[in-house]
Amino acid sequence: MSTVSETITPGQPPHIHHMDSPTAYQSAKFGMWLFLATEVLLFGGLFAAFAIFRFLYLDAFIEGCKNLNVWAGAINTAVLLGSSLTAALAVDAAQRGQNDKLKNYLLITIGCGFIFLIIKYLEYSSKVSHGIFPGDFAQVLFFGGALIVVAFLLALAFEAFHYKEKSKYHALVLITLAFVVLYFVLNYLIFLGPPAHSPGGHEQVWGTAEFNNQFKMFYGLYYCMTGLHALHVIIGMAIIFWVYRLAQRNRFSENYYGPVEISALYWHLVDLIWIYLFPLLYLVGR
Repeated sequence: MSTVSETITPGQPPHIHHMDSPTAYQSAKFGMWLFLATEVLLFGGLFAAFAIFRFLYLDAFIEGCKNLNVWAGAINTAVLLGSSLTAALAVDAAQRGQNDKLKNYLLITIGCGFIFLIIKYLEYSSKVSHGIFPGDFAQVLFFGGALIVVAFLLALAFEAFHYKEKSKYHALVLITLAFVVLYFVLNYLIFLGPPAHSPGGHEQVWGTAEFNNQFKMFYGLYYCMTGLHALHVIIGMAIIFWVYRLAQRNRFSENYYGPVEISALYWHLVDLIWIYLFPLLYLVGR
């Protein structure tokens, strides 16, 4: 049985015995484009569902659109557009061998991701204050925070695996597993003990007959589409963080910048999806 041998040299593409460097680069890039096509199909189904239910419940969708904060959506659009620019500049810096600029652009991109998530949290909080949320908001927020931690732990573990640092890799995997177990324990103790009380004193509360008749489909799709997009933002931030860690090791140069370009492609998809979500959810019907 043949095994894959790989030699890693700073500033040079990894050498794999069964594939030359240009072929490996083109294969990785083509694989990412195929993956992005599947992501477009995933969100395309949600867009189709939105169009169908908007046709069936036009008045409710128009009213639901008016209840969203268009300025929050617009600011998030500007933030993601700026982050796509810094991601593209990071690729250019990597191709020019400007490692310091590369690291700065990657950090700015990650920072824009955090800004996007903070604004989205404030948006969700506003909806929760009016009783519009499908479940316990604190529990969902707790899950989101845990997901961010796990994503970054796995990024560090993947880096250790990439550099064949077995002890560090095993330690990070164990830490990740321990954190997941701790999350489930805390989730049970905090949220699954006494029954959660729905917020009172609001005009519409998720699950009531009035809310179901008016806004259930709109806000169901709103949380599904924006929540899934936020998950992609978190994953993209973890990938870019992994690339940043490689840049700290002077891994990239004019001869090798594939991971930077591929991670930027994924981030551009995150931006592109939001460019469709923003007018669809916030502007159509105003």
